[in-house]
Amino acid sequence: MMRASGTVLTLWRQIGTKFLPFADAASVEVPLARLVRLSLFQISVGMATALLVGTLNRVMIVELAVPASLVAVMVALPLLFAPFRAVVGFRSDTHVSALGWRRVPYIWMGSLLQFGGLAIMPFALLVLSGDGAGPVWVGQLGAALAFLMVGAGLQTTQTAGLALATDITREEARPRVVALMYLMLLVGMLISGAAFGFLLSDFSAMRLIQVIQGAAVLTIVLNVIALWKQEPRDPGRNRSRSQAPRFAEAWAGLMAEPLARRYLVAVALGTAAFNMQDIILEPYGGEVMGLSVAATTMLTVLVALGAIVAFALSARLLMRGFDPARLSALGVIFGICAFTAVIMAAPLGSSALFRTGATLIGFGGGLFAVGTLTVAMTLDRRGNNGLALGAWGAVQASAAGLAIAFGGILRDVAGALAASGALGPALTGPAVGYSAVYHVELLLLFITLVALGPLVGRNAHALRADGPPLPNFGLSQFPR
Repeated sequence: MMRASGTVLTLWRQIGTKFLPFADAASVEVPLARLVRLSLFQISVGMATALLVGTLNRVMIVELAVPASLVAVMVALPLLFAPFRAVVGFRSDTHVSALGWRRVPYIWMGSLLQFGGLAIMPFALLVLSGDGAGPVWVGQLGAALAFLMVGAGLQTTQTAGLALATDITREEARPRVVALMYLMLLVGMLISGAAFGFLLSDFSAMRLIQVIQGAAVLTIVLNVIALWKQEPRDPGRNRSRSQAPRFAEAWAGLMAEPLARRYLVAVALGTAAFNMQDIILEPYGGEVMGLSVAATTMLTVLVALGAIVAFALSARLLMRGFDPARLSALGVIFGICAFTAVIMAAPLGSSALFRTGATLIGFGGGLFAVGTLTVAMTLDRRGNNGLALGAWGAVQASAAGLAIAFGGILRDVAGALAASGALGPALTGPAVGYSAVYHVELLLLFITLVALGPLVGRNAHALRADGPPLPNFGLSQFPR
């Protein structure tokens, strides 16, 4: 019996390492169960993102009859905090705590901000819609405060949480940890989005309050479980606080790293390219491709499926020493194929090609995101992991938000010009506005390849080395 148990255990260990893409991210010091528990903060971030961008977007416009322009402003408010992620990361690098913690206080602070924003949000929305007892401007102010608090909270939590994951894991395991964290974020968005849709299917004001405040409580529960006994206490850190650099000095040091600026430019361009079509993919499927509501809803599932496959593949490739910058470039190439397929689907009348393009958008975007975040984890070797990750997060979130807004505006402007005949008789159909956005995304992806070129073929050490770069042929030969 003991021999059979030992055989089963050995077989399970082999299966775990071979077939589970994140099993090898664990170590004796940080087992897989601990990593999965830490990644629960990404579940709470994904839940808040799904609530703000998806569920409340629809509820405010349809059930609460809030003007779409006001809804767009509210949803965009969390992005105001995005540029401060670099400051949050730096502060968590140099934080003084009597208990010797750096990351935990910031994750806890972010959790409280998320909880507070979600707690007041349903009441503010009811007043905003005119169903409450107070004036509408009070609801507007309260809703703005709630959205801003949730945005600041999730940005703070994610920045400090990723820095903590970097701190406690081995350097060679960090790429798989990145893929795991991204997967959990996506899982949180998918599960919570489906749950919110089900719970609010029979909409009422009381049900809205219950659902959003339930999300607030669940946020605290998940983040407390994620934090429990994760960061080691080191009171000795406090003694070096007087020698810690100021933010301006630390930022200048990060920007002095070879190719750091080019890296952030590549992150901004690639993120904008993959996110510009976020709000027009489903309308394109309905208006141009003639898909039903159910069919267009499945597009989100296809994008998510492509991203999940990309995360699993990234983990295995990076485990084998694949260059993360090259992985990002590979994602850009798949993105070029994806947007080309989406554009060509309309003239060819092929819904299968359109669905393939949607899946490849998720796949290429997943490869690009994991690759760039992995580079960020190794960009600064002076212990300022929070600063580097905060810089990545600030650029990524800001670029995504601006790109989504620009994509919607460009679609409307190009569509109006086409409808008026200003673009000529050949460009008058409903696909013109959407096609303009996708062509701009293709252009941005090609520029991103040029920006990534000098980064490809250089590992984390080579990025900082004073000597010549590693020999490489391909993208690294692009002009600097």
